[in-house]
Amino acid sequence: MALHLFLLLILLSLIAPTITHSSHVQDPELIVQEVQEKIYNATRRNLGYLSCGTGNPIDDCWRCDSKWAKNRQRLADCAIGFGKGAIGGKNGKIYVVTDTKDDPVNPKPGTLRYGVIQDEPLWIIFERDMVIKLKEELMLNSFKTIDGRGTSVHIAGGPCITIQYVTNIIVHGINVHDCKRGGNANVRDSPSHYGWRTISDGDGISIFGGSHIWIDHCSLSSCTDGLIDAIHGSTAITISNNYMTHHNKVMLLGHSDSETRDKNMQVTIAFNHFGEGLVQRMPRCRHGYFHVVNNDYTHWEMYAIGGSADPTINSQGNRFLAPNDPNNKEVTKREKWPQSAWKKWNWRSQGDLLLNGAFFTTSGAEASSSYARASSLSARPSSYVGSITVNAGALSCKQGSHC
Repeated sequence: MALHLFLLLILLSLIAPTITHSSHVQDPELIVQEVQEKIYNATRRNLGYLSCGTGNPIDDCWRCDSKWAKNRQRLADCAIGFGKGAIGGKNGKIYVVTDTKDDPVNPKPGTLRYGVIQDEPLWIIFERDMVIKLKEELMLNSFKTIDGRGTSVHIAGGPCITIQYVTNIIVHGINVHDCKRGGNANVRDSPSHYGWRTISDGDGISIFGGSHIWIDHCSLSSCTDGLIDAIHGSTAITISNNYMTHHNKVMLLGHSDSETRDKNMQVTIAFNHFGEGLVQRMPRCRHGYFHVVNNDYTHWEMYAIGGSADPTINSQGNRFLAPNDPNNKEVTKREKWPQSAWKKWNWRSQGDLLLNGAFFTTSGAEASSSYARASSLSARPSSYVGSITVNAGALSCKQGSHC
């Protein structure tokens, strides 16, 4: 009987992704339906994954394949949530980064910048372990995957990654840290165009008007502004399996209370580990629809999840460990709005594990229909969070074996 229950739990954890074709998901309940149908239709063929299955549906989609290095583009079929339509450089050529140098206007073949600005789809990998110190923001063109698996790749010490008015981007398996401001300089964003960039914020990864974006298994820390920020109408985003540490304002989703373009923003935040040295904004949301699911919050100094301007926040199956400071036990924070306004905002906690005195202040309608546009996948019980997030961050993968 115990074995049957174990097999059932593993089958329930296997979710195959489906590609969507529009940035704004009109009925996210359909996504949940698709997920449930795939669970119920799982066949005995899935039992082949039991030898290394983790219960993390993204990881179990590809990490059990010992030939992952030959089948790299399979990763593009593994996204879940609102960003599951991000195909990156799937079906494009493999581009190998061989050179750590950087020229913001006239990048040389073999450099990271030369690869990311090309017009055609590319799957970008790295020849060896590298530390890349960029001279200016790395402006990505559409249909690109940056895949650090099998190497230790650090983008650090200079301006970092900008995803601006482009679509279908996957950033996987790299370390992004100690990012600085750039700007007041020309920067190339395609083979045929470069332009003047004003001063940047110093984010680790900045998403500006982008759609179909998936940030997975990255380690991020110690940047000038945010670790991951998404603003100015960005949508169809999944932020998953990342390990974030040593930072103040971790994640901003929505530019300002007056920026109405962010009203259609939909972001899935799943299976991440918010770790030591974090202060606030995990995330800080405005206007849109945010599914915060099965994350591990082991550190915060001020609060974990905040927002303003009527965002819908659907928190499910997370583990929140409050700090020892008795004044900072609350998970949530409403920024600069009176209770008479925020009591109508739809913020719910469903199946969250609240530890060391942590508490989540809910608000708004209780009906599940209120959260339809903030639902993107089926949450696992919060008791699974430790095993689901144990490998968050950049992985140490070796060719020829399971990653």
